Amino acid sequence: MKTFRPFVFITGLIVIVGLACGLGAPTQEPAAPIQPPIEPAPTLAQQEPPAPIEQPTESAPPPVAGGFFTEEFNSDPGWYYEIVKGRDSSDDRKAKYTFDAGRMIFDIEDPALFAYYMFRGDTYEDVRLDIKVENRGVNSQQVSLICRESDDGWYELAIQSDGTWVLYAVENGFNVVTNGGSNHIKQGKDVNEYTMICSGNEISFFFNGVEHRSSPFAERKYAFRRGNVGFSVSSLRATPVKIEVDWFKVSQP
Repeated sequence: MKTFRPFVFITGLIVIVGLACGLGAPTQEPAAPIQPPIEPAPTLAQQEPPAPIEQPTESAPPPVAGGFFTEEFNSDPGWYYEIVKGRDSSDDRKAKYTFDAGRMIFDIEDPALFAYYMFRGDTYEDVRLDIKVENRGVNSQQVSLICRESDDGWYELAIQSDGTWVLYAVENGFNVVTNGGSNHIKQGKDVNEYTMICSGNEISFFFNGVEHRSSPFAERKYAFRRGNVGFSVSSLRATPVKIEVDWFKVSQP
């Protein structure tokens, strides 16, 4: 998954789950993580398109021109959508989304499926991303924020429902930059707001308005500069996953 143009991973991509512990982590030890891919992940541009995913038949409006904005999902904004399978047995037809009552609703009924929704109307260097989500399904899911996605790679902040989180630099695979846990991540059927700020060589992260004690993190190894932004909703082991996205905001840091 080197770039989201077109937005495809190799089949059998190993499930990206969070790594536990870190400053501010919950006291109980999370389940053993599934490791990132061993072999380098080819660029998405090198892959063939996946089989079509059944989606609503109505035509979607074109993406907005770009800049800073808040998407409230009163209708389909027409961004780029793709399902990535984490294992061969996963059925990508069991991951769908709809729009209803000002929300984007993800329904995932098979484990190890990763649904990405990328805004391709503009690229950003220094940017702040905020998302408000509500869990209406099992307490085994992951929400990610993505910045600076390009042919070079991207940064992905993956937050899991058990209170753990991982910051990845995706370049020839998923590389753990830092990870930990937070008691400010609400578990169960609840509402969470997550924030990721990419500014210069620093990446900051907030959970329900509280900045983690290891934030900002200075990242100089990969040093991705500019790219697209977006988010993803993923199933891990248990299903069904049902996440309702209330809004997604792109703003100045």
